Amino acid sequence: MFDPETILERLGGIAHGAQLQGFGIDRPTLSKAARAGRIDRIRPGLFASPHLPDTVRHAASHGGALTCSGALRAHGIWVLADEGQAHVWVGRRGRAYEHEGCRCHSHYFRGPVPLGCVNVETALVHLFQCEGDESFFASLESALHLGRLTRPALLRIRAALPAYARWLVDFADASAESGLESLLRLRLHLLGLVLATQVTISGVGRADFVVGGRLIIEVDGRQNHDGQSRRHKDLVRDAAASALGYETLRFDYAQVVHDWPAVQAAILAALARLAELS
Repeated sequence: MFDPETILERLGGIAHGAQLQGFGIDRPTLSKAARAGRIDRIRPGLFASPHLPDTVRHAASHGGALTCSGALRAHGIWVLADEGQAHVWVGRRGRAYEHEGCRCHSHYFRGPVPLGCVNVETALVHLFQCEGDESFFASLESALHLGRLTRPALLRIRAALPAYARWLVDFADASAESGLESLLRLRLHLLGLVLATQVTISGVGRADFVVGGRLIIEVDGRQNHDGQSRRHKDLVRDAAASALGYETLRFDYAQVVHDWPAVQAAILAALARLAELS
């Protein structure tokens, strides 16, 4: 007979008791393993491996599956929202359970709710419904960059969006190396600016974006370029770019996410200066 710990691990770390019994594990064996701490009883009839991530455990305790930004983060996808309350898909007629330390946000979207963590495709659709265009677009491009979406999955995502938002899927590509780059490209596109992405400039290296042929824009993520060595390399690159006639603007995570009007004003002013010089 299989032991419950092994079966749970093979089933993704969480399973209903009836499913485990299908592998020949009877109720006394499940109870004994739970009392010994080898497996966890999430709630009556639902068991988990002790190694199950806390976010997935909270979602299961709440009565559903981890979705939205939490699920995407678990899959290694870039997300805009800070890590906080678990977003839990409980289904159209599902029931949410209060549990110890509960800070969960319940979603009552249609469809059969899986155990554990939803897949990337489902999480992206739920993210759009929950957080809107920008969060969705940034995570979508991250998933594309990481090769986590098939063409059929992308088409299903597009079909699941309202008609007015489907252009976001058409506009997305796999070039962005961070969600900040995706946000910048989307926002400047809405201003009518066309960005060349991941441009290699001889004597300078690869730039995140080039706008108008002469303005380089670089964006640094949450793990920024504060290190002395990194800072020196950036200064060397900027000097080399200036010698070639480029102007460089650098923005960090806090500026792009929390102070966009200032970022937008700086970019538009730089483009105006360069236009006057040409």
